[in-house]
Order: sequence, then structure tokens, then C-alpha cells
Amino acid sequence: MYRKRVFFKFGLAMALLVMSLGLQAQSKPPLPQDKVLKLFSKTTDQANSNRLVAELDLETLKKLPQQTFTTHTPWFKEPVTFTGPLVRDVLSSAQLKGQQLVAVALDEYKAKIPASDATNFDVILAHSINGQQMSAKNKGPLFIVYPYDSKKELQTVLYYQRSVWQLKALIVE
Repeated sequence: MYRKRVFFKFGLAMALLVMSLGLQAQSKPPLPQDKVLKLFSKTTDQANSNRLVAELDLETLKKLPQQTFTTHTPWFKEPVTFTGPLVRDVLSSAQLKGQQLVAVALDEYKAKIPASDATNFDVILAHSINGQQMSAKNKGPLFIVYPYDSKKELQTVLYYQRSVWQLKALIVE
């Protein structure tokens, strides 16, 4: 009997919490944990100093024009369909320009990417794989993906190394 009361009280408390969060979500911006990407601009006044320009949530990224393509990758046996905004659109929306991007993953892996890749190729920040939203367990929440099958030159280790999964930040230099 005691267990039933505890579970009932816990269930009631959770229901009230969910309802209050739903009401708060309508009037407040997304919580910090909802942010999936931080955009930084390299500052010139100090070496190794970056200025936070924007923190984007998944909803904001999904409001940008979306690209979908299917491509072979070295990480999956079969061709995979990725969806997400173009990197150049994400940078443009934050009014960021530079010569180089430094992509930073959740595990602190970093890759330097020439900014020209964003204009020369339709590189996306994939948030979905085969129609399913990506999570950290399957290379998400964001994954820099090149359309590897579109050009032979993209099917090399150089571009695979630039394809950062579990992306958390982009530093524009």
C-alpha cells in the first residue's frame, strides 16, 4: 500500500512538473541544455580567445532551409540519407565570415575545415539520419556531412576527417 501511495504522489508530481514546463516553454526561450550548437568568432585581440556569437537549438536549425541527400560513407555499410541545413546558411544566419572553421565535437575532437568547403560543396549540419533525429549515441545531435557521392574528390580521408560527428561548436577564424 505504501508503494502505491509513493508512486501515485511521484506520478502526480511528475504530471504537475510536465504541465508547468509546458506552460513555461510557451513563454521562455529554450533552456541551455536545448542548445545543440555554439558558434564562436575568433578574436584578434588575444591569441586563443573566442567570442560566443550564438547558441542555436535544434528548432532554430530546422527553421533554416533544409537539404536532404543520400550518400555512401565509411561509417555505414549501406547508403545513408542525411537531412540538415547547409553550413553556409548557418554561418550566414549568424552573420559569420572567415577563412577557416574549427569544428569541435562533444569529446573535444577538433577538425579544421576551410570555409571554402561550405561554398564549394553542399556541406550540411545533419540532424537527421534516415528520417530519424540523431542523438549522441548515433553520431548526433549534429554531424558535418559532405555529399560524398557527388564528387570523387570528397571520397577521401581528408574530407572524412572534416566530417565531425557529435558536433557541439564551430569556431570561425
